[in-house]
Amino acid sequence: MARTLIVTPTYNEKDNLPQFIEAVRGAAPDADIMVVDDNSPDGTGQIADAIAAKDSHVRVMHRAGKQGLGTAYIQAFTKGLGEGYERFLEMDADLSHDVRYLPSFFRAMDDGADVVIGSRNIPGGGVEGWGIGRHFISKGGSIYSRTILGLGVKDLTSGYKAFTRRALEAIDLEGVRSNGYSFQIEMTFRAVLRGMKVTEVPIVFVDRRAGQSKMSRKIFVEAIGVVWKLRADALTGKL
Repeated sequence: MARTLIVTPTYNEKDNLPQFIEAVRGAAPDADIMVVDDNSPDGTGQIADAIAAKDSHVRVMHRAGKQGLGTAYIQAFTKGLGEGYERFLEMDADLSHDVRYLPSFFRAMDDGADVVIGSRNIPGGGVEGWGIGRHFISKGGSIYSRTILGLGVKDLTSGYKAFTRRALEAIDLEGVRSNGYSFQIEMTFRAVLRGMKVTEVPIVFVDRRAGQSKMSRKIFVEAIGVVWKLRADALTGKL
């Protein structure tokens, strides 16, 4: 298997991280895991260090404070590119991203996909455990973004994704400005603009079992503005 780095940003995930790492290691034993912890008050970073001390496939990047999802992925991807990894995956540590779908991601990349999106909005995909509000924010945000940006991707806001080295180099990570909910949208939009092949594979997203969701209406509203900026930047050749 091509050298693979699975990145998971964490903030107060002490109840989920050990189980998450065990599951990923079982499903993708040759892959490496990078935990990017934003100085979690609950000790998640120390738990990650303890696991990494016993498993050479697990590494930890510590950051000074809560700096956001987007910057966590950008920093980890940049480090991974410098270390020669060929495939990169985004996964949440809250157990909402089931490792049983990992083979689908790997097969899609074997078949030539540059970006693979775990999609909740194609046949076979779905969500368990959400209320009406979360469904509206997620599906509404994806449809809205697709319309403004003119994209055919059905699930633009999914955080279960994979990128080839070629895709990340084409995206220009230093130029990515989104950090919250809109980070996923910008990454996919940049990839499409650069001619990358984007494939969606079905996943069933299961709401977190422990801890609190990081999603908020503020993040959603921020994303609405970012979509228009992405559209404008694309039209003026800034992306």
